[in-house]
Amino acid sequence: MSKTKYSEKAQDKVGKVMHEFKEGKLKSSSGEKVIDRKQAIAIGISEAKEKGLKVPKKKKE
Repeated sequence: MSKTKYSEKAQDKVGKVMHEFKEGKLKSSSGEKVIDRKQAIAIGISEAKEKGLKVPKKKKE
């Protein structure tokens, strides 16, 4: 199993989003408070993609 590679800046972005999530300040696009860890990670990855940072393509099963 190969490990996926995210750029340093993408990792930083996801880290900042997770920090917001842990503080209870992260909101979804609809304005609702995010309470699911996986959703918080998805938001971080999405924001990193929007900034054009290196994020691997979604793994297909």
